Amino acid sequence: MDLRTDPNFFNLLTGSYARLLGTDLVPKHERVDDAIAWLYQDAPFGLLAHNAADDPVFVYGNRRAQTLFGYDWIELTALPSRLSAEAPERSERQAFLDQVTRDGYVSGYRGVRIAKTGGRFWIERATVWQLIDEHGELHGQAAMIPHTTVLS
Repeated sequence: MDLRTDPNFFNLLTGSYARLLGTDLVPKHERVDDAIAWLYQDAPFGLLAHNAADDPVFVYGNRRAQTLFGYDWIELTALPSRLSAEAPERSERQAFLDQVTRDGYVSGYRGVRIAKTGGRFWIERATVWQLIDEHGELHGQAAMIPHTTVLS
């Protein structure tokens, strides 16, 4: 199933966020399909998720994230997540992700990222968390990006 509309993946994203941070990622909706659509199409923040592979690849990016990074769904979900940062920034990014692994989540993250066009921008006040299901199995990590600033 396409992860843009997959209720199991939506539950993994939102459930792990709620368990780790103690708050909801998505406003309450009467129907889960409406909540899934809101997160993908209308959320005012970027949301990315990568898998738990040795060289993680993005498996999800909502429309806001696609706009920020300049990739469509197919391009984004084929992209190793390390390529979202320039080479000099990758070691900083990896150290941060190691902290997320250790602590479960980190809020208030700020780092430089690179778009498909080569344009650079700050992601600011980001929250990154472990995608851990209700059985304790790790599926990857996700990032909620509420604010960005373009670098000139």
